[in-house]
Order: sequence, then C-alpha cells, then structure tokens
Amino acid sequence: MIAPMAAPIVRFQNVSKSFGSIEILHAVGFDVVPGQLLGLAGENGAGKTTLIKCMLDFCAFEKGVIEIDGMPSRRPEARSSLAFLPERFTPPWYLTGREFVRATMQMSGTAWNESAVLSTFADLDLAASSLDKPARAFSKGMTQKLGLAACFLSRRGLLVLDEPMSGLDPSARVRVKGLLRRLKDDGKSLIFTSHSLADIGEICDHMVVLHCGSVTFSGTPGEMLERQSETSLERAFLKCIESSSHG
Repeated sequence: MIAPMAAPIVRFQNVSKSFGSIEILHAVGFDVVPGQLLGLAGENGAGKTTLIKCMLDFCAFEKGVIEIDGMPSRRPEARSSLAFLPERFTPPWYLTGREFVRATMQMSGTAWNESAVLSTFADLDLAASSLDKPARAFSKGMTQKLGLAACFLSRRGLLVLDEPMSGLDPSARVRVKGLLRRLKDDGKSLIFTSHSLADIGEICDHMVVLHCGSVTFSGTPGEMLERQSETSLERAFLKCIESSSHG
C-alpha cells in the first residue's frame, strides 16, 4: 500500500508579481513538504528575495496563491509556524545579544533556557560574552550568527533563510551548514536562498532554480546533474539557465 503524500507546508501556485511594467515573477509554482530542505537558486534579479517577500506578506503579488500550513500566506496566523532571517539582518543597535534573543524567543512562544542558548551560541562559535554586548558592537559575522541563533532557538517548524552565509568566515560556514543539515533530523523544514551552488548541494535535498522570474528546474541536486549531464552543480546550473534563455 502506498503511503499518502504529506500535505505541503508551503505551496506556491502560479505566483506572478510586477513592479510597474516589469514582471519580476511569472507563474511560479512549487511545493515545500514537511522535513524538506529546499534551496532556492538563481542569479541576481532572478526573483528569489521577491518571492520570499510575497510569501511573508512584505509585498503584494498580483496573481496566484501562496499557502503556508494550508492557509493563505496573507493571514498572520499562517506565518506563526516560521522563522525568517533576511539577507541584510540588522538587530536593534541598542539591545544586547541577550535582550534580542530573549525578545525573539518570547515572540515565538519559547521559554528562555540559558543552557539551550549557550549551546546554540557555542554551535555557532559565538562567544557567550556576546550575550551581554550591545548589538552595535557586533561585527558583521557576529550579527549574522546572532540572527541565526535567534532562528534556531525559536523552535519554529519552518526556517526561511535568505543568504544566511553572508558575512560568515569559512569556519562559521562549516558550523552553520552542519546545523542546517540537522534540521531534517529534528523534523524541521527549510527554504534557503544562496548564490553558492555548492552550499545548496551540501545542505538541500531539493532545489528550485529561478531564472528571469520563472521556475526552470525543480528537483534534487542529483537530478539537476543528471539532466544536464554534468558532475558540477555550478556547470549544471549554468546550462539550465542558458537553455532557458535560448528556449
């Protein structure tokens, strides 16, 4: 007997978005199922961040449907199951690390747990002393780690991370990739945008390629390699968007 497929945690159906006469997204459609780690790839201007903004109701879209947990994404309760880290993350400069993390945990309904916070900071190689420093004293890398820590500590079922490796040194990137891979073991889901195809290949079990606002590929990284007859995800990606441009 075939087990029924799990209902998607996120569904995009024929989503289109324009700014004036310029179409940014065209009939975008794909699902994210529970426990899936999905990488969203594309060149600058492909529509990745715009799609996420539409999902989070930061901007309106003209056509299509976006659902989170079966609810329209415009409903605030639909977004209560997710945590989001923007590409350009800036915490309130006047808060300490502790105050910021405590506030985000409270907003997500998660009780403060000092040992869990310290463990997450250690996993990210973020010094415990950062808890008592004001955010204005943080470096770019420390700021990014603070945002990631807040997302992980929210205990939300879906993490939406827009270029989360931005500003991280090689050691921190390795640590973050390890934490992201562990999400699947914890039953979490992930939407992860990155310019690094290698990161998507290492972390994600599914990838979607956006090119000029349209989906040109949806499948596993392995299927991308097979379809383009390549051993490098970077070369496979290039072939994918070039064939789309010429099609």
